[in-house]
Amino acid sequence: MKILLGYLQQLFRGGNVMTITMFLSIFTIGSIVSSLLTETLKKAFINISTNIIALANAIIVGLFGTAFAYIIIGVVWNIQSVVCLLMMIGCVWIGSMVGYDKVLQTIMQIKNLK
Repeated sequence: MKILLGYLQQLFRGGNVMTITMFLSIFTIGSIVSSLLTETLKKAFINISTNIIALANAIIVGLFGTAFAYIIIGVVWNIQSVVCLLMMIGCVWIGSMVGYDKVLQTIMQIKNLK
């Protein structure tokens, strides 16, 4: 755990503010987690729209994932970091809606080529 924390602190060494590298890293991880969670919940809740499930997951994953990253890395809580946290929810929502379905579609197309 110390090695991972040291790596993250070195990666985001730009100070205690949200950097583009940090935003993209949190976005990537959040989108992956949210899309996998969306696919799992899609099978459990068949009657609920997929976009609504993706939005609920994005709010939870984007909000708590970003807040957790802020705490671990030591980002100062100010207006800029809160705005980035709220933007992260929208980005994770869009990323989770687009990402997983397109990845599955690409895998199926590759399988059909053989």
